[in-house]
Amino acid sequence: MSKPLILVTSASGKTGLQTALQLRQQGLPVRAFIRRHDHRSTLLEQAGAELFVGNQYSLSDMRRAMHGVQRAYQCAPTAPNGLHFNAVFAAAAYEAGVEHVVTLSQWLSSVDHPSLFTREVFISDILMAMRPEMTVTTVNVGWFADNYLMVLDMAAHLGIFAMPLGDGAVKKNAPPSNADVASVAVGALMDPASHAGKTYRPTGPVLLSPNDIAAAMGRVLGREVKYQNISESMMLKALKALPPDNYSEAAVSQLKIYADEYRRGTFAVNAPTQHVLKIGGRVPEDIETIIRREVSERTDLKPGFARTAKAMVGFLKVLATTAPNTSAIEASKDFVQLARSEFCQESEFWQQTHQPESQVEPESQIKPESPARMADSAA
Repeated sequence: MSKPLILVTSASGKTGLQTALQLRQQGLPVRAFIRRHDHRSTLLEQAGAELFVGNQYSLSDMRRAMHGVQRAYQCAPTAPNGLHFNAVFAAAAYEAGVEHVVTLSQWLSSVDHPSLFTREVFISDILMAMRPEMTVTTVNVGWFADNYLMVLDMAAHLGIFAMPLGDGAVKKNAPPSNADVASVAVGALMDPASHAGKTYRPTGPVLLSPNDIAAAMGRVLGREVKYQNISESMMLKALKALPPDNYSEAAVSQLKIYADEYRRGTFAVNAPTQHVLKIGGRVPEDIETIIRREVSERTDLKPGFARTAKAMVGFLKVLATTAPNTSAIEASKDFVQLARSEFCQESEFWQQTHQPESQVEPESQIKPESPARMADSAA
């Protein structure tokens, strides 16, 4: 029996790239939807993926990308028009008769959430489930480990891990790596029959406090790193001061809301899980391993007077930057506003749909499925 062709959207992105590469490691045919050729597309090509260059917001391009596809990984960018992306994907998947989709959702996904982006994810999840002939596996991801790496240069050169995460001693997140999130998507794509209709939440192995993360950075960097709880205004100033390709104004306005959820402890609810081990077939990476890999790939984090001076100049630039007015941004973008919104833990619906697993096997009894067995089930 021929192996199913799998479309991976956002294949140059953080989880999309890892998903495509891991599928190729299992010998499955992959069509990687990318925006342009760059070093990431080279990795995909070297791994044997078929490259499809196009615009994911274009129904015409998505139709062509879906031709002959049996399964797909749907990963909408955290950017404006996410709902449009997902509607285009859903329409093309319907027309192509796609059998199974793994969709990247959000742990925060809720009907009346303050974040427009999150409400759009909630609606998108409904869209994915509307076609009864297509089975769906949902991957509910919280705060990625990758988010902490945004401030790694300041930690390396100034000894400060600065984010608006609240009390440094409170354990509020079990951060997953991009590769671990991808492993859960890959497990579900390889064996749809076992994972159809299921929702999984990949996490790291343990809950961590901001102080824990700062300490891990310090061990990897070989210097003392201290956590500093900064204001939302300071975070917004830093995001604005970054190169313009990093974050759109609209995305910045939503990150403020996500930081609020972090301080409320929403990402700590029912964490950690064992889904990376049980579904992804791998032991989840700890934060020090994730940081160590990033440091090994970045020569700009090595100590030096010039680099320290550059980091200080960057810090002064942040201080001199005017914080963006997120309310004005949302108004200028015509963001849909609700008369009454609810953060996750204020929502009875969210609480009811985010209960812990009813039966969790003791970790000592869980054995990851062998890649060979999972590959057999996908054939």
